[in-house]
Amino acid sequence: MFARDNLVALVERTSEGYGSIGGTGVWTERGLAYLVWREERAYLAGKGFEEPATDEQVAAMRRFSEDLKAAL
Repeated sequence: MFARDNLVALVERTSEGYGSIGGTGVWTERGLAYLVWREERAYLAGKGFEEPATDEQVAAMRRFSEDLKAAL
């Protein structure tokens, strides 16, 4: 697991090092949520809840994912 601020991503470990990167999640007051899109609108969806994602949250998740891919 890799984390930055309130963002997390699971990464596969392989015999060569790191493998595929899972989806980026965000820790919210209600628990871990993942970004989903419905009718061109971003939402944070977790167990038992869904809430609209802000543009800032979407941008932060994208930056974290891109940074993680570049680092690995």
